[in-house]
Amino acid sequence: MKWDTLEEEPCSLARTVAVIGDRWSLLILRECFLRIRRFDDFQTSLGITRHLLADRLKKFVRFGVLRKIPYQEAPKRYEYILTQKGLDLYPIIMSIVHWGNVHMVDSRGRPLLHEHKNCHKMFDPVMICSECGEPLTAKAVHVHPGPGARRSSPTSNGVSAKNAG
Repeated sequence: MKWDTLEEEPCSLARTVAVIGDRWSLLILRECFLRIRRFDDFQTSLGITRHLLADRLKKFVRFGVLRKIPYQEAPKRYEYILTQKGLDLYPIIMSIVHWGNVHMVDSRGRPLLHEHKNCHKMFDPVMICSECGEPLTAKAVHVHPGPGARRSSPTSNGVSAKNAG
């Protein structure tokens, strides 16, 4: 796999990594979910260079993760709003946050707590089966080739190493 052609791979993970697979992209998404919308606010919050920030924001707009909306005419300035495609990345971001809360916190504890607006309780994200509602773990899942998989030599689980994902 070549880094600049990941979006063309027959692998959902590779295609997703093409969009969000670097630290700045993930941190920009974190800021979006924390309601940051303006270029200068992203830059101040993250300490990212203007060039890198502009590059990542353009990529998110190109992939339909963010929508660019003008909020000022002279000079022209934009807000970056999560689209539905961007909002659908929330479970990924929350899974990464949860892993960090479990494995990377220091003695002070979690830096942010998440409250469910409906029940007003602090929560941890949980991944469940969409069919039966049972919690999912890596050991409880079998992977099978789908209609978009490449035909090549299968591994022990039925999916080739090249197109697992």
